[in-house]
Amino acid sequence: MALEPRAFLRTLCDAALAAADPAGVLPAHLPEPPAGRTIVIGAGKAAAAMARALEAHWSGPLEGLVVTRYDHAVPTERIEVVEAAHPVPDAAGHDAARRILALAQGAGEDDLLLCLISGGGSALLSLPAEGLSLEHKQQVNAALLRSGATITEMNCVRKHLSAIKGGRLAAAAYPARVVTLCISDVPGDDPAVIASGPTVPDPTSLGDVAEILEKYALTLPVAVHDHLSSPEAETPKPGSPVFDRCETRLISRPQDALEAAAARATEAGVTPLILSDCLEGEAGQLGIMMAGLARQARQHGQPAAPPCVLLSGGETTVTLSGEGGRGGRNCEFLLSLAVHLDGLEGVSAVAIDTDGIDGSEDNAGAFVLPDSLARGEALGLDAKAYLRAHDSYSFFAGLDDLLVTGPTLTNVNDFRALLIA
Repeated sequence: MALEPRAFLRTLCDAALAAADPAGVLPAHLPEPPAGRTIVIGAGKAAAAMARALEAHWSGPLEGLVVTRYDHAVPTERIEVVEAAHPVPDAAGHDAARRILALAQGAGEDDLLLCLISGGGSALLSLPAEGLSLEHKQQVNAALLRSGATITEMNCVRKHLSAIKGGRLAAAAYPARVVTLCISDVPGDDPAVIASGPTVPDPTSLGDVAEILEKYALTLPVAVHDHLSSPEAETPKPGSPVFDRCETRLISRPQDALEAAAARATEAGVTPLILSDCLEGEAGQLGIMMAGLARQARQHGQPAAPPCVLLSGGETTVTLSGEGGRGGRNCEFLLSLAVHLDGLEGVSAVAIDTDGIDGSEDNAGAFVLPDSLARGEALGLDAKAYLRAHDSYSFFAGLDDLLVTGPTLTNVNDFRALLIA
C-alpha cells in the first residue's frame, strides 16, 4: 500500500470533522419561521458556529444569545455570543445561563424558541437550582470529572442540580413553540443526554443520582446533599404538557463522522470497518483491546484483511490515581495502544476529540506509528512510565506526534482510526 500512514490518517480526521461542520449540516434542518418572534438560544462548543450558520440561512428577524467555550466564538451579526469556561463552569457561564432562561421565559405562544445545542453545553449552561451556588456546582463538576464517571452519569447528576437543564428550559418557555437543533457528542445520541437535555423530558430520577453518588463514593457539600433529598429537585418527565410544543432535530451524529471517514478510506483503496460509534470504558483498556484487534487483522485477516482501517467513536474515561500528568483520554488510549502493539509492523493510529481539545491541553489528539516506542526509547522516553503517570501528552509531545487543530467549532465526540497496512 503506497500510503503515508500519518498523512492518510489525517485525511480521515478531516473528513470526519467536515461531516460535523455546522455550516454544512444545519441549514437542511431549519424550521418554518413563526408568526411571532424567533428567539435563538444555545449552548455548547459548536454554539457560535451554529449561530453563524443560522444567520446565513434565515431570512426573517432574529434575536438571542448563545454561550460557547472560551476561544470558540465567531463573528455574528444578530445573535450575541458569550464565552465561558469548560469543563468546570464559571461566572460568565452562570450569567449567560441566567439570561438565556429569561429569554425563554419571555417567549409568547406565537414565538419560536430556536435552541442550538451541542456537546459542552452542560458546563457552559450552568445555573444552579435555588439554594445552590456556582461554587457548589463547580465542586460537584470537579468531583465527577475526577471520579471516572461516564458522560451519561455526570449529566444525570447535573440535571438535578440545575434550574435550566433536564427539560426545565422547555418548561420555562411554555407555551411557545420550541425547536432544538442538536449536534450529538454522546453514545446513543440521546437528546436527553446531550448538554443535559435542557429542552427534552428527563427519564432519569433522583434515585439514579443516589446510585451514581454511591457508585463513585462522592462526598457532596451539605447544601447539595439537602437539595438532592428534596422532591423539588426532580426534573420534568416524559408526558408532561410542557413538552407538547417541543421538537428536537438531530443534525449531526458521531456515526456521520465515521461514515464520512469510511468513504474517504474507500476512495483511497483501504477497506473501512466501523466498529462502533459509542465505545466507552477506560481509555487504557480500550487501547489493549484495539491492539488485540490489530494483531488479529495482521495475522489472520479478521475482522478485516489489510489494507484496512478500523474506525470507532464514543467517549472513554481516565480514572486518575493521584495527581496524574498531562493528557486527555485520546492520548491515553493511544499510549496504551502503542505499549501493547509493542512496535507491531504496519500498524498506525490516530485518535482525536473532535472539538479540537483532548482533555485540557492544546492538542486534539496524537498519532501512533510503528516506530513510536523505538523513537521514544531513543529519546529517553519510557512509554510504560508515562502511561502509569497518565502523562500521555508529554510522551507524544516529545515525539512531535501531537495532532493540533485548534478549536474545530463542532463536537461529535472522539474519533479513532487504526490503520493496518
